[in-house]
Amino acid sequence: MKALAALLLAALPLAGQTWEHDLASAQKRAKAEKKLIFADVWTEWCGWCIKLQKDVFPTPEGKAALATVVPVSLKTQLRNGDPTDQKYLENKYQVDGFPMLLILDADGNVVRRHAGYMPPKEFAAWVKGK
Repeated sequence: MKALAALLLAALPLAGQTWEHDLASAQKRAKAEKKLIFADVWTEWCGWCIKLQKDVFPTPEGKAALATVVPVSLKTQLRNGDPTDQKYLENKYQVDGFPMLLILDADGNVVRRHAGYMPPKEFAAWVKGK
């Protein structure tokens, strides 16, 4: 029983990973926590975006990688293609495909970028800069 409790307590930081939903909040948190930002720039109509969110981020590899950064979900378009209030980020970060994955410093400057889907192990290595 003690082993199970210890295992559950160890998993809490990963299970409780808090995603930000706007860049300003992510930047504020990144500065406070002295971390880089992982930005998932996506649209509701993008199948690969949804697959990444469902099949990669919740995996053990995805959770471990996301625990090292401040994750932010930046939806820029709705299912019908209408823009959200974050559409301006497509121009700011020169988004030329979805999903657009960005590692940003706390000031919002691009450290590295990747357009498209990645499987869990590749995603984890990319987030960690490997």
